Amino acid sequence: MIKRIAQTAGFAGLLAALLLTLLQSLWITPLILEAETYENAEPLAEHSHAAGAAHEHQHDEDAWAPQDGAQRTLFTGLSNLVVAVGFALMLAGLYSLRAPGRTWQGLLWGLAGFATFSLAPSIGLPPELPGSAAAELALRQYWWLGTAATTAAGLALLAFGGHWWLRVLGVLLLPLPHLVGAPQPEVHASLVPAALSEHFVYASLLVNALFWTALGLISAWLFSRAPQAN
Repeated sequence: MIKRIAQTAGFAGLLAALLLTLLQSLWITPLILEAETYENAEPLAEHSHAAGAAHEHQHDEDAWAPQDGAQRTLFTGLSNLVVAVGFALMLAGLYSLRAPGRTWQGLLWGLAGFATFSLAPSIGLPPELPGSAAAELALRQYWWLGTAATTAAGLALLAFGGHWWLRVLGVLLLPLPHLVGAPQPEVHASLVPAALSEHFVYASLLVNALFWTALGLISAWLFSRAPQAN
């Protein structure tokens, strides 16, 4: 079983990571590069926010960053591979508990992953381009983790709850983190046009939806064809 999970996660993660990197290179990276032109072109005198702002943009000219082009794509692809294999391991582990009977059922698992790790957190903390003000990092991380955990639990109860009250509990869990509210900066400010930021949000969500769709379908197909223990 461990070998079956590892093989499924390895191949599914690799293929999904390649797709994600391609989509990011074609759609996401150009938006980030465009946003960076606004951030870099900002006059020094206007670069700081008002006193009490929750986030300030700081540049360290000595800090290393991958160069645009092949190097940036390579490092993006490697990070995508690590993330994709990790998510694929999670899916394959869940398949060992409740294996999808058909490949298309992997689509449902993929959509659940998208809702848990991308869509639900984006409601309170939408993807942001460089040059956008944000709340304290630790607070955003805690809220993101809580939202993902609550969404996963709610969806699991809705899908697998054996009693009606478990499904009701699942429905109640889904909006809970949004009722609490995501941490927000004291001053909302951005150096990039609003239209570009909105485009980036929709592009990021669509790319992630395609990634999770591919990951769910590929992992379910591979898991169903991997050798089973006697």
